[in-house]
Amino acid sequence: MAPTTGLRNQFLLSMPHLEDPNFAQTLTYICDHSDYGAMGLIINRCAGMPLQELMSHLELQAVDPQGCQQPVYTGGPVHEDRGFVLHSMEDGPGPWLCTYEVTANIGLTTSLDILEALAKGKGPREFLVALGYAGWGPGQLEAELSENLWLSCPANFDIMFRMPAEDRLQAAASVLGINLNLLTANAGHA
Repeated sequence: MAPTTGLRNQFLLSMPHLEDPNFAQTLTYICDHSDYGAMGLIINRCAGMPLQELMSHLELQAVDPQGCQQPVYTGGPVHEDRGFVLHSMEDGPGPWLCTYEVTANIGLTTSLDILEALAKGKGPREFLVALGYAGWGPGQLEAELSENLWLSCPANFDIMFRMPAEDRLQAAASVLGINLNLLTANAGHA
């Protein structure tokens, strides 16, 4: 049996026939994958509010409100009331209280102190803020992959942080040499 930890730092691309409204047309970054399951953030679905609005709700005063106009993302259907900051780690994991090192270059922080730093203009250079996350129990993601609900490919820093959200899914598919618009929504079995 293949190890079940191979999807960490990978993109999951939803296939056109994936009908679950939580995941249809999504690009998900897998932050962790082990025998206990998998966790990731949807990185191409905006929540409909700018970061400035979230900071205001948390009573954080942004030094540069214009700099906080990037969107907040809907990270997934689990714990939608919790915030997750996916970010670059150019200076190491930083002083944040709760940072999980996904790779040497990418961290996931769940503590409020990173949002406080972003409000002061002192956070990481590259970041995205998401509410909620995507989670799978043991073997669940592997089963979904075997049902052809997802494609996977290595994560790409530029796609994740520097590309408009609406272009990310097709850009990730292009890494695989696929045009998602040409795939049918009907699954076939040989």
